[in-house]
This record gives sequence, structure tokens and C-alpha cells, in this order.
Amino acid sequence: MYKILTLNNISSLGLQRLPREDYEIGSEISQPDGILLRSFKMHDMVIPDSVKAIGRAGAGVNNIPVDQMSSRGVPVFNAPGANANAVKELVLAGLLMASRNINSAMKFASGIEGDDAAISVAVEAGKKNFVGSELPSKTLGVIGLGAIGVRVANAALSLGMKVVGYDPLISVQSAWQLSSGVEKAISLDHLFTQCDAVTVHVPLIDATRGIVSAERLKLMPKGGIIVNLARGGICDDTAVLASLNKGHTSTYVIDFPTAELMKHPKVLAFPHLGASTNEAEENCAVMVADSVRDFLDDGTVVNAVNFPEAFMPRNGGTRITIANANVPNMVGQISTLLANAGLNIADLLNKSRGDIAYTIIDLDGDISEETVAAIRGINGVLSMRTLPSKA
Repeated sequence: MYKILTLNNISSLGLQRLPREDYEIGSEISQPDGILLRSFKMHDMVIPDSVKAIGRAGAGVNNIPVDQMSSRGVPVFNAPGANANAVKELVLAGLLMASRNINSAMKFASGIEGDDAAISVAVEAGKKNFVGSELPSKTLGVIGLGAIGVRVANAALSLGMKVVGYDPLISVQSAWQLSSGVEKAISLDHLFTQCDAVTVHVPLIDATRGIVSAERLKLMPKGGIIVNLARGGICDDTAVLASLNKGHTSTYVIDFPTAELMKHPKVLAFPHLGASTNEAEENCAVMVADSVRDFLDDGTVVNAVNFPEAFMPRNGGTRITIANANVPNMVGQISTLLANAGLNIADLLNKSRGDIAYTIIDLDGDISEETVAAIRGINGVLSMRTLPSKA
């Protein structure tokens, strides 16, 4: 039986994907085989050596020590795209609120006092201060065309906006899903020069930190809107606030409020609502629970942020899985040890991603502890698992 430690409340729909006859699940589990979490910060946590997989019920994994887990041969799974519709809807809501001055108008309306006649007079006199513009008159720049960015781009097109996208690493799957009406920007600077509004949908890494900068904000037409529901740090907040104060940028929509941002009248700050829908939480939990279960049961790797994708149908015999440094002759060394033990390889899959390689091997016979120890002793092997026959 596998033990699963939960560090946050995980949707029951996700936990139901882990059959109780095979999985023990709880928030007080010791020596767990797997960990499921949402926003819990693991960087200061002592992660037991028993852990074989970590699953984040969401997209970002900044709260998980991924590099540490990679060095231990532990895959970290996430749920890309499971919250895409929720984030897309909030981006569109932010664009509408900014374009129509909805937030300021609501604050004005809520402050009106008097009887119905007085309110009517105040409304008619004050509404001229909140005249906005319609989305079809604007061009939207979408930085990052993954699961969320593609949905945002396509939805904005359907609302009549002109859409310009930028993603030099766009996947084949995203390219198939992206509407042909989305224009391609040749660079970030090129995108900013064309767009009345810009929304970012990229992870926070060294290459994306501060990409919405003072220099790029100056390239936008006056009255531009910036939307960041991805990660704090992708936009240079100091630069955006300066642009707001100068009147060049009209609105900053942010899902990661700070004390300075929240007090600014031109900032629309949401309390990290991007994926906060019942549907998104359920989708994320189901996706990541399936990934962790598939890995623990069969060694399958899908939606890992640090391992290559790997799937091989079971051939009935004992299965071994090995994570190792991506260096030459690892498969050769493993195969030699298996041959010396008189074990025939029924099937083999080897995949690599960056510095990590991952191998799945189905054997015709049972593997001895001596051979397992020998494989684990190969220089560069990070982790090894033995999965019993499913014949």
C-alpha cells in the first residue's frame, strides 16, 4: 500500500482517484511515498527519503524545491491547463473592468447618499467621469501561448479584439489550438509597440523576471493596460507604478497585491483569484492525482516539470524504473548488469530531459536484491524502483 501525505486540502474528486485499497491518505502520514499539495511552501520542509513523487494541484511549482527533488530522482508533477479556463475568465474580467472603469464607477456609486431622487441626480452628473472604451477598439498582446495564453488569445479574438501573441517556445499542441487570427510578434518590443493592453502567461524564471519593464511600457500607446495573473515579479512593479503616475499606463490588473500596489487608485488588485473556482480546483486535483498514481503504479511520467514524459504498456513481468544523470552509457551499464544476472529485457524505454534521463524496463523474470543494489550503485543513478508483475 502506498502512503500519500496531503499538505493542503485537496479536492475530494482528486483523492477519489486513489483507491483506498491501495492508498492511505492523510495530513499526518509519516514516511510517505507521495505528497500532494497546493500552495504549501516546501522549501523549509524536511522531505523524507521515502518520497517517490510530489504532485502540485496547480500550474506553478515555485513553492517546491524542484532542483533538490531532481537530484534525488523524484519527479514533481503539476496540472498544466487544468485551471486555464478560470484564469482566462479573470483576465477577460480584468480587461473589461479596466476598459470600462468599472471599479472606480462602483466605488463612486456606493458612496452616493440620499433618497432615490438625489441618487438619480448624482448618478447622471457623475457618470461622465467614468466613460470607458470597448474592447473591439483595442489590440491585446499575449505573452506566453501555453494552455492559458492560447485560451485568452482565442477568447479575445471572439470578443472582437485584435490579438498579437509572442512565444518563441510555443508547443505543437498549443500551435494547433491557437486561432489563425492571432498575429505573431517578432519580439517583445515589437509586441509592446502594437498593443493597447498586454497580459502575461509565463512562469517566473530568470528569463521572464521583469520582462514588463520601464523601457517596454514606454513603447505602448498612452492609456495602456497591463494584466498579470501569472506570477509576481514578471512585471517590474516599480516601473508600472511610475508609468501609472505619469498617466502613460491607465490600469494595472494584478493577482499578487502588495501594500504599495493596493493603495494605488489605478491598480485593480485581486487576492490571488486566478485559479480560485470550484471547477479549477477539482480539475487540478484530478489531474495531479492521476499523474502521481500512474507513476507509483506503473512508473509512467506525464505532466512532470523535471522529468521527461514516459509511457510504456506493461508486458506482464517485473518492471524497473531508473532515474539517472543524462550521461553516456547509462543504459549500457544497466543492460550489462541485467544480462550478467541472466535477466532478459522484454521491453525498454529511455527518455531524457535536460540533465535527467529516465528508463523503464520490463523483465521476463524477477530481479534479485543483489542486482537491484548493483544498479543503484552505478555512478549517476539517482533513484530506482522495482514494480511487481501485473500478469
